[in-house]
Amino acid sequence: MKTQKKLQLRQLRAWRIRKKVVGTAERPRMSVRFTGMHIYVQFIDDGKGVTIASASTRAKAMIDCGAVRANVKSAVIVGKAAAAAAIGKGISEVVFDRAGARYHGKVKALAESARESGLKF
Repeated sequence: MKTQKKLQLRQLRAWRIRKKVVGTAERPRMSVRFTGMHIYVQFIDDGKGVTIASASTRAKAMIDCGAVRANVKSAVIVGKAAAAAAIGKGISEVVFDRAGARYHGKVKALAESARESGLKF
């Protein structure tokens, strides 16, 4: 399958999911995005259209940010950092938006580490 077609199908899948997954002020959307090298997590209030908190492998506060990449080990670290950032802003419950990615591997590791750190999905 051509790369352009894969990207188009991924975008359509993400839009289809986004129609159903909506974040509010009380229960924001936890949006997770994996690129080839990095992991990004945002907590978004869709009512206001603002990002409340975020965490990523590119953050300067990340421990040993030079060695952290988009793998399962780093997903666990980012999941804990994201949960800490959310709890610091007063968020305890979230709606998980994996943007069409399958729930296994990196996505599963990130979600489970965030749950262990105190977030409720």
